[in-house]
Amino acid sequence: MPLAIEFLKANPFLVLDTKFFGREFKDRLLASFENLDEQTDGLLIHSENFQTLTLLQRRYTGQIKCIYIDPPYNTGVDGFVYKDNYQHSSWATMLSDRISLAASLMRPDGVLFCNIDENEDELCRNVLSSVFGRDACLGTIVWKKRSGAPNDRAMASVHDSIFVYQHPEGKVGLSLLPRPEDSVARYTNPDNDPNGAWVPGDLSANAKGGRFVPSLYFEIVNPVTAQRHLPPEGACWRFNKEKVDRLIAEGKIFFGSNGQGRPKLKRYLNEVRDGMTIPSIWDSLATNTNARAEINALFGENNAFDTVKPVKLIRQIAYIGGTGNGIVLDFFAGSGTTGQAVINLNREDAGKRKYILAEMGEYFDTVLKPRIQKVIYSKEWKNGRPTSPEGTSHLFKCLRLESYEDALNNIEMKRTAEQASLLEAHGEFREDYMLRYMLDVEARGSASLLNVENFADPFNYQLNIATGASAGETRSVAVDLVETFNYLLGLRVRRVETVRGLRVVRGTNPEGEKVLVIWRNTREKSNDDLDQFFSEQAYNTRGRGFDIIYTNGDNNLENLRLPDETWKVRLIEESFQRLMFDVQDV
Repeated sequence: MPLAIEFLKANPFLVLDTKFFGREFKDRLLASFENLDEQTDGLLIHSENFQTLTLLQRRYTGQIKCIYIDPPYNTGVDGFVYKDNYQHSSWATMLSDRISLAASLMRPDGVLFCNIDENEDELCRNVLSSVFGRDACLGTIVWKKRSGAPNDRAMASVHDSIFVYQHPEGKVGLSLLPRPEDSVARYTNPDNDPNGAWVPGDLSANAKGGRFVPSLYFEIVNPVTAQRHLPPEGACWRFNKEKVDRLIAEGKIFFGSNGQGRPKLKRYLNEVRDGMTIPSIWDSLATNTNARAEINALFGENNAFDTVKPVKLIRQIAYIGGTGNGIVLDFFAGSGTTGQAVINLNREDAGKRKYILAEMGEYFDTVLKPRIQKVIYSKEWKNGRPTSPEGTSHLFKCLRLESYEDALNNIEMKRTAEQASLLEAHGEFREDYMLRYMLDVEARGSASLLNVENFADPFNYQLNIATGASAGETRSVAVDLVETFNYLLGLRVRRVETVRGLRVVRGTNPEGEKVLVIWRNTREKSNDDLDQFFSEQAYNTRGRGFDIIYTNGDNNLENLRLPDETWKVRLIEESFQRLMFDVQDV
């Protein structure tokens, strides 16, 4: 059906992917958002997860409320894109490196859930305890993942363990489970008690085992019928006579619907906790069979993704581990179940939770991203087709990080005639040169090592990326230096706009400083053009409030500062280089 006005009105949650649009449209669309980061609901990152966690450090340190991971189980047969038959020590190192980076991203009330089976559960617990400390372990959830045991062995596991750890220096950040509707429905108010709905509770307590207290053994007299009641045999009352008399006077003890029954204590709904304690055994939530049915509903039964977790499982974890507006991180994202769970949960309770998903597999484009798009468009699916008009308004960002292979593919070794002559004349230094200096000297200027000379045209910085079509085949792809720099700065972006060919980013860095970044093609925009634009936008007006201003190319902006203004001007090229390779704050 063509995208007519009628069609768009009938499909208000149709997902728009900006990769199919030109730069001019994207610029206008981005400029329409004020406080862009706050309005972005999700972040998908196609990358190896160690690299992802490294990129996120400056931007998200101390901001993640809930982490859920389902790492490879180290069985060698799971079909994961990750290497899945490590030696135990290698597997532990792989996990420890990533957990350590993730821990620094957690809020003080942050919680991590790690899903694992019996193959590496003991080693996994040791890794988690080595990072967080044993005292940070809140417990272990036993999740029943199969309805029945496989019959090909004498004893078979039907469960996974989910280890729960809190921030090592924080506080318990778990939310109680919501009370079931039938549990709340038990509370009624047949006598119009001003304290609200209630249920009758036992007024007696077991007196066996040396707990008998004489002052708790007495007759309770019904003030209406004068009927007398002693505690049951072997028991006593919970309270002394003075308190019981007061409770009767306050109408908080119930003698049955006909007024002739044994005394009961009224337990009021407004006195119970807001939720239910989290049990350590989840045996009726959802199984892997449910997970398979969910992925089939979205993509049809012929989809090739087998390693999935049920949405209800992750939904419950996101609920108890997060708040209504926290960030949920999954850096073994797989098919994207965590993203769907967060979207569904927000749809149910009008929450504002956000998610960050990192995945390196090729199915990022064929399963994970389409899954998020489908769930946004429609709440329910069957055989790959939407069956519900109920969608949600949603904005997510998709990033692809340069892989290690891409970095190697873009290293160009250039040896000058003079260098070759010196090596020929001083052969005794050849080995030392090759081990210590050759990469720095001969690869200087390679695209993957940040060729700052190409920042003259920052909107067309190119890398050769493997296509996957055949060995060694690559294609030239433009790199988004603007977005990369935002993450290197840890910038919370408020607004991105393109004005007369200059890309302008406004935001706040982790130190709380207000930052302005101006990008330009220096071959097209001279310093005079930059000065004129700067003045026209009144960026140097007293009280505008920027603490740091970055721009590429030599410039005169420092000279435009008023005498009593304190903002600093920094070159993007120099800052980019330091942040990429020296890991220094700027």
